[in-house]
Amino acid sequence: MDLESNYEIHRTADYIRSNNFARVALQFPDELLKDSTRVARALRNELGRGVRLFVMADTAYGSCCVDEVGAAHVDAECVVHYGHACMSPTTTLPAFFVFGKASIDVSDCVQSLHHHLSSNNKPIMVLFGLEYAHALQDIKSAMAMSLPSTGFSPMIQYAEVTSSVVNPSGDSDEINGQDTKVVDLNCDEKDKTSKSEKCSKLVTDTRYDLGGLKWSIPMDQKINAYLLLWIGSEDSAFANIVLTFNSCEIARYDPEGRQFLRDFFHQKKTLKRRYYLVEKAKDANIVGILVGTLAVAGYLRMINQMKELIERAGKKSYTLVMGRPSPAKLANFPECDVFVYVSCAQTALLDSKDFLAPVITPFEAMLAFSSGKEWTGEYVMEFRDLMISAPQDINHIQEARFSFIKGGYMEDVQPHENEGQTNEESLALLESSKAALNSIDRPSNSILFNGSAQSGVDFFAARSFKGLKMQYDNPSPTSYIIGRSGRAAGYDDEKELR
Repeated sequence: MDLESNYEIHRTADYIRSNNFARVALQFPDELLKDSTRVARALRNELGRGVRLFVMADTAYGSCCVDEVGAAHVDAECVVHYGHACMSPTTTLPAFFVFGKASIDVSDCVQSLHHHLSSNNKPIMVLFGLEYAHALQDIKSAMAMSLPSTGFSPMIQYAEVTSSVVNPSGDSDEINGQDTKVVDLNCDEKDKTSKSEKCSKLVTDTRYDLGGLKWSIPMDQKINAYLLLWIGSEDSAFANIVLTFNSCEIARYDPEGRQFLRDFFHQKKTLKRRYYLVEKAKDANIVGILVGTLAVAGYLRMINQMKELIERAGKKSYTLVMGRPSPAKLANFPECDVFVYVSCAQTALLDSKDFLAPVITPFEAMLAFSSGKEWTGEYVMEFRDLMISAPQDINHIQEARFSFIKGGYMEDVQPHENEGQTNEESLALLESSKAALNSIDRPSNSILFNGSAQSGVDFFAARSFKGLKMQYDNPSPTSYIIGRSGRAAGYDDEKELR
């Protein structure tokens, strides 16, 4: 595919020209950086000398997010983002997305779908990677033509691309990636004239918006009644779909290998490990909040919400800003028992097997640090879907909690607000803890665990290694100066040249 078509040079130039942008940042991921000079040259020929273009590479955070920090260094008025994108809303700058056009054999795709889905009795929802959006219309047409000849006519729906343009917006009001349309019951006869779109009829469908795709299903149906068919590679966008809709039957067509796959046990096995990390985070006393984005709308609000949640759970938190966390970077903070990673949905899951401490998502932090909250199987990747949830009040009497990691009962540290609780409350807590300890048949050497370090200061004070200590009683021998003294222009022992 030629450069102008793959990178949509004309459509990009029309967007820049129609908005009168004079300074534009072009953001490329590492795999597309080889084409950056050619794309910039083609855009410059199309736009003329009135627009300055800046190529950005090596983003501080995930390449799927818009790098507003890098764009601010050159005072850019907008960002043109190339390649794979998470389509997270931006904070300050508008963004124009060019997804690219990955190659796909439409006829082989349709034939494979017919062959493997002929025995399916569920309605089908077709989802796809954004790089295959250009072939969606051809797939629709080919499927419509071939279905009557096969006698197989399931109900097939197709997701759509939300938009290729993202403007700065506030916090999202959607819940769990979905939004249910409802009628405005406050409308009267006068309002119906001016608000016909809201009051003319009752809309009964549930809309989903995830990873740049949008689709809707009737309100009387549930998403787990559908077969989700993904057209694309097994990337972070697909992992987002598998974890978010883990109760659905999912199939995938791989355009590169021309294969149809239905077994994703290794993907769903991730949920078991995430649940293990949640249980491990419950025993943490010191929590590090990793800032994994400076551009996704609402990230500051989520950081503050995490701080409040951790504080109300009686734990200490530290906020750390770093690009692309690695085991070496996080090893500099050994006092942290667990890290909460605030980032976009497609970079939130870090494989922390090589890390000294587990790295969890904000959703997992709410499960771990909220009193009485249990995991029901639902999994939320977008942190923006959690921001409207008010933190639960945990300032009440709590019984001892059994730790699956330590194999015994553990008494969580109470927040500072409870330091002045009454003696009756203290006695009630003691009695309830004794009752919990005696409720099971446990070994005689089992104890009630208590955390030793409640802050970074406590952790470093309790360390056995204090660093190198100078032996002041036996000072080192007197030092001797070896070599020449003075400046290179003329050492002290040199004679002046005459």
